[in-house]
Amino acid sequence: MKKQNIAWIAGAAALLPFAYGMGATALIRSTGYRVMKRLPERRGIALTFDDGPNPVYTMQLLDLLKQHQIKATFFVVGQHVRDYPEVVERMHKEGHQIGIHHDNHTSSWLLTPSMLSREIKETHRAIFDITGESPTVYRPPWGFMNAATLFVTRPYQIVLWSHVFKDWKINSCEQGLLEGLRNVPADGSIILLHDDGTNRGADDRAPAHMLDKLSIYLDEAVGKGIEFVSVNKSNL
Repeated sequence: MKKQNIAWIAGAAALLPFAYGMGATALIRSTGYRVMKRLPERRGIALTFDDGPNPVYTMQLLDLLKQHQIKATFFVVGQHVRDYPEVVERMHKEGHQIGIHHDNHTSSWLLTPSMLSREIKETHRAIFDITGESPTVYRPPWGFMNAATLFVTRPYQIVLWSHVFKDWKINSCEQGLLEGLRNVPADGSIILLHDDGTNRGADDRAPAHMLDKLSIYLDEAVGKGIEFVSVNKSNL
């Protein structure tokens, strides 16, 4: 085999992981196919929370949402669902939407199609076992997708976000989160926040700081009459 052919094959092989993960993510996001970044009705604000449930912070968050009579969408980790079923049961009873966020918060870039399917199915099962209802929405951790994502997630609406504030870091919560929330327009924006800080790269106590700023923001926003809604596939 000629050296140039070997070099071409080696180069193509080196690009395959990029195409499968990063490339697929970029393509899906750019086309917007089956991906929601804003509410289709272009009204109100959807509060969405990733990585829970957390036995402390999610409970405090549910208290805050109940105080303001706000319904939110929670993208939960299957393992946490099994660990803290009482938190998910409360989410469901209080009318919040519960979506899939992988079973172990593993990046789709590291998952084969069968592994991705397992992550989603296990989380679906964990949610259904507690609520008796099947989730209809899915958010991949970090927003990372792969070449199998659109096929594996066909039963679900993929939900990303229009606004994210790096609230998994305490410093970001204290320097910019409140002002960022105040600047979110009520025109179908989808806000991404985190009610658990135990993932790699996050600060364990960041949700406490997020909740402090969110409480101030909701007091102001509700006073202004801003509408908060869940992300609901039936409205798509």
